Amino acid sequence: MEYLVIRGGRPLYGRVAAHGAKNSVLPILAATLLSDRRCVITGCPDISDVETALSILNVLGCRTERLGTAVVVDPAHASLHNIPSELTGAMRASVTFLGAMLARFGAGVLSAPGGCRLGRRPVDYHMEALRRLGVEFLPDGEDWQCLWRRRRGGEISLPYPSVGATENLLLAAAGAPEPVMIRGGAKEPEVTDLCGFLRAMGVDVTGDGTDEIVVRGGTTLSGAAYHVLPDRMETASYLAMAAACGGDVTVEDTDPALLRPVTQILRQA
Repeated sequence: MEYLVIRGGRPLYGRVAAHGAKNSVLPILAATLLSDRRCVITGCPDISDVETALSILNVLGCRTERLGTAVVVDPAHASLHNIPSELTGAMRASVTFLGAMLARFGAGVLSAPGGCRLGRRPVDYHMEALRRLGVEFLPDGEDWQCLWRRRRGGEISLPYPSVGATENLLLAAAGAPEPVMIRGGAKEPEVTDLCGFLRAMGVDVTGDGTDEIVVRGGTTLSGAAYHVLPDRMETASYLAMAAACGGDVTVEDTDPALLRPVTQILRQA
């Protein structure tokens, strides 16, 4: 698609269903690597980032299958821990696979993630936080060889509530032999959704949605069936369109609790 033609000037009417949250499903797909058991993730949007995530899982040795809005991941034969640069360069969220690879294999390769129109964003917070768990980063050209020889837990304070760094820590902590406390982590609903999936796999996670998240990992994990939360940004976009254009629009398959800041402003307007 090279361009869109929009002819507005009329009110909007109808019903529309919200898709599953992209920012939830991508780290959850990465988390399927933590186990060697089959996982079923429902509510997966049919978008290019999800297809890239499935391609990464396939490259790492997993078997994946899409059945409508459901994705089945069988990570039993996953063995590789090197993601090709053409895949990491296609999606910002590819960096989140590092925490899962470290937990499962004790090693991984960190390439510069791409796919973001905002430009390149550093992954310094990810690296520094993982170093606190004992991960070593060895330069290899433009990439980093990441090794977790001496696994340990501990308390980690993030200087900024980075969503990606929090998610990487959560995934790596599932493979730590000691509890990991994350202070100052992100509180977004998508982070809480990842914690929900980790709990469904058997990880002991408490405190998500607060300033202190504690992960007690190091156990053998099961597979899980999990439904991702609805995309709050997509839902907010539909609501804003209806408010701007007039009419009567109903958004289905969403969660009003995720939209309270938006609906509060719309009511005030």
